Amino acid sequence: MSHQQDLKDSNQRFLWRWWISTPLTIMNPTFPPGVTLSASMKAMSMISKHGVIQYTTENKETCARFQQQCSQNAICSDYATGYCCHCQSGFYGNGRHCLPEGAPQRVSGKMSGTVTVGSTPVELNNIDLHAYVVVGDGRAYTAISEVPEPVGWALMPLAPIGELFGWLFALELPNSQAGFKITGAEFTRRAEVIFYPGNQRLSITQTGRGLDDHNHLTVDTVVSGSVPFLPPGAEVTMDPFKETYQYYPSVATSTSVREYSVVSAERGSESFSFQLKQNITYRDCRHDNRATTLETLQITMERVFVMYVKEERILRYAITNKISPVGAEITRPELVNPCYAGTHDCDTTAQCIPQEGQAFQCQCATGYRGDGRNCYDIDECSSSPCHISARCINGLGSFQCQCQPGFYGDGFYCSQQGVPVAPTQRPESVCERWKASLIEHYGGKPESQQYVPQCDPDGEFSPVQCYGETTYCWCVDQDGREGPWHPITQCSLPSVAPPTVRPLPRPSVTPPTNTDITLLYAQGQKIGALPLKGTKLDASESKTLLTLHGSIVVGIAYDCKENRVYWTDLSARTINRASMEPGAEPEILINTNLVSPEGLAVDVKRRRMFWVDSNPDMIETANLDGSGRRTLFDTDLVNPRAIIVVSSTGTLYWTDWNREAPKIESSTVDGQNRKVVVSDGIGLPNALTYDSSSGQVCWADAGTKRLECVSPDGSGRKVIHSSLNYPFSMVYYKNHFYYTDWRRDGVIAVSKDSSQFTDEYLPDQRSHLYGIAIATSQCL
Repeated sequence: MSHQQDLKDSNQRFLWRWWISTPLTIMNPTFPPGVTLSASMKAMSMISKHGVIQYTTENKETCARFQQQCSQNAICSDYATGYCCHCQSGFYGNGRHCLPEGAPQRVSGKMSGTVTVGSTPVELNNIDLHAYVVVGDGRAYTAISEVPEPVGWALMPLAPIGELFGWLFALELPNSQAGFKITGAEFTRRAEVIFYPGNQRLSITQTGRGLDDHNHLTVDTVVSGSVPFLPPGAEVTMDPFKETYQYYPSVATSTSVREYSVVSAERGSESFSFQLKQNITYRDCRHDNRATTLETLQITMERVFVMYVKEERILRYAITNKISPVGAEITRPELVNPCYAGTHDCDTTAQCIPQEGQAFQCQCATGYRGDGRNCYDIDECSSSPCHISARCINGLGSFQCQCQPGFYGDGFYCSQQGVPVAPTQRPESVCERWKASLIEHYGGKPESQQYVPQCDPDGEFSPVQCYGETTYCWCVDQDGREGPWHPITQCSLPSVAPPTVRPLPRPSVTPPTNTDITLLYAQGQKIGALPLKGTKLDASESKTLLTLHGSIVVGIAYDCKENRVYWTDLSARTINRASMEPGAEPEILINTNLVSPEGLAVDVKRRRMFWVDSNPDMIETANLDGSGRRTLFDTDLVNPRAIIVVSSTGTLYWTDWNREAPKIESSTVDGQNRKVVVSDGIGLPNALTYDSSSGQVCWADAGTKRLECVSPDGSGRKVIHSSLNYPFSMVYYKNHFYYTDWRRDGVIAVSKDSSQFTDEYLPDQRSHLYGIAIATSQCL
């Protein structure tokens, strides 16, 4: 007998012994829907006594007969014993199900079953389970909603429930592949957990039922058995660990022992463990003879977080996963290709392709365009792919066709015959409006470090909002409102019930005290106040000036004569103001015919305000009470962003992010003498301010990363700083520039004299800061 055959038989005997020694069962082989096998074919395509599928060439399945069993993003290949599906370039999976490479993945499903905690049985009746996976670095977030006490506390150690999604979409090191490439979207995972020292047993069955209309994986979970009681308020910690998976035809298995610690007020710190035995069965295709008889891979699970939030009744798991051959340790990360170490700078919608040594290539996923580090969604709806009587809905990496009301069909063909009326389309949501506005604002090509709101299929904000490169993330509710009580592991995932309603503070002003100069900055749903001591940022005295729930504050300006703050609200599409007196409340000035109001400026001398609307590409003006509104410019603007007014000279300056021809322009406050001040050597002129000491206009460029100044006539141009991070808005005071930075999520100070960073302020609540202005006790 050959060594290869001996190894094969040995492996099969091992599988057989393992199979009969565990109470778990391996799913019978399944065949394509609608296929009826003859008796002879059934006999030839069967499970042997060793559990291995046997094939013959007679009546073999061929591509000609079963092409439809492959994904639309796969090709079918005929082999001597049958056919196999293989995902096309730019996609990955098992051929029957293929997903765009590099794109974040979402999982939705239901969880049910009966769990006995101590002696108390608790029924789980089809509660929601959702997961979000950042494929680029293997981070998997799982949230299970409506989990009652005491089950919520007791299930905290059951991270294996969420580990399935980490295994499916783990970060791949060389010579390995994540589970989805083997199983596709249809599989059954059966696991048994035995707790020690109490010997409680819990079985877990998770069934992958395919991909839904949004290409989200659908998985149902059933749990049954007993778990140890954990005290309310307990915390569970689990150290990083490794687990070995054995792969056989149509099944992957693993057995491991996990240790975890429980800390509670009643018991202090205690250590426990459980044993996990599992198998994952799926439809395999061995006709191409490229799969080995046995393959062993290792999952490394890092940064394991588990948490139960009593108030929201949500159980959460967060795990970072890497898959590799057994023993392939990363002992010196600096020598490992960034694709494998997860340190690359590819876009979250891009695939990192390792090359020789430390080199790598970033390739945008299907449905996206760019250089790999900066990928933006392709608007497939612009080649008009749908039927003339259908509406095309562009999505991230894909599109949908939906028949218009009065027609029916699949969107690629719509008919009026027979006539059920299609549902009317819902209005565009705040998240979708903001996303479209920012993409337009970025010139249609967001860079990897630029923020684009992530919206779920219903138009609500995805609970995990991240920078394009996912270096920083934060949590929001379905309306995009950030909550300081939400660390990253507590984020609700798509469609999970929003946080419990909490009393909201009254939207009134709480001004800073005993300060002559204060920086005001916009941060999502609030306006913050950061006092200055001389030119230093006084972080110890920072506070929230005004909380504006449900708002997205972008542009901000200050009127020193009446001590009022003005701002634009991208969410409500309004322009507002409030007195800086204690207890003052917001006042809406303009709430009509605004789409994406962003940059805002106040002319203290003439008592007028000016703003840009980046969607219709307009610059408008009105009196400070909102009356006398009129349009200054509505032509030759592509992506207007920042605007300032120099009251002493009666001059306006604004930036235009037109990627084909970015520019900074000026005019009088009446809209006369419009001219281009700067058009050369700029990329994304984002922030704009005026240096009153030199009479120069200064800007911070998110494209060139430079802070520069120039005289109004275009002369005397000079670089103040050449390596900014990601500026958004800027002001000038006492030979210092203060700008909000989207990479640091804070306020950064730069000295004009030394051209050096001199200070920074990072709010405790980390998220993007937008507009910035200076408030003074008297007009400067």
